[in-house]
Amino acid sequence: MSSDSSELRPLAHRAGRHASAVAPGWAVGQVRPWTGPHRDLRLLRRACRWQRRVAAFAALGYFAAFLALTVKVPSLMTRSAPGGLPFGLVLALVQLPVTWLAVIFYELTARRFVDPLARRVRRAAREGREGQGRP
Repeated sequence: MSSDSSELRPLAHRAGRHASAVAPGWAVGQVRPWTGPHRDLRLLRRACRWQRRVAAFAALGYFAAFLALTVKVPSLMTRSAPGGLPFGLVLALVQLPVTWLAVIFYELTARRFVDPLARRVRRAAREGREGQGRP
């Protein structure tokens, strides 16, 4: 038995600074429209998440495969590869180019997909401020 008594008496919920009396749309089963002022921001977030995942999986996936081969098939890693180096050392040295390719892929996709979305969101925010009379 735990000596922590906090689970016996849960804290009373206090409304935060941004609390409202109206329940959020997701709580009452309303579906958000995919058009509107925040559509570009949602697209930008999605593109950034996708980009991070792909780059991370490329670099970390290769590293995990290298580690798995080292643990599961050590005889393969000690075999001689072309050039006289052990195959494990060749795979270890290939990690650097794989990481650089992941970085280059990240940069190229950022320029092609994410940057135009960011410019669109920035432009919409600027036009929104100018429409309200703010500089």
